[in-house]
Amino acid sequence: MAAPHVAQTARDLAGRAIVLKVDTERFPQLAAQYNVRSIPNFAVFSGGQLQFQQAGLVDANTMENWLARAA
Repeated sequence: MAAPHVAQTARDLAGRAIVLKVDTERFPQLAAQYNVRSIPNFAVFSGGQLQFQQAGLVDANTMENWLARAA
């Protein structure tokens, strides 16, 4: 359910932010590193540091606001 919103965010912010999805079943060590307990789970990084993390479905506008705040 989150995929269309993630794709929209990636299109809207192309060239300004990197937006990606991680398969937590394929990379369980990454999920454990960031304490991912439910899907979807969103994390915003800036300068290689975690700035914000939230579980639960959100729309593209919300994701874009997160990224703008972290810039």
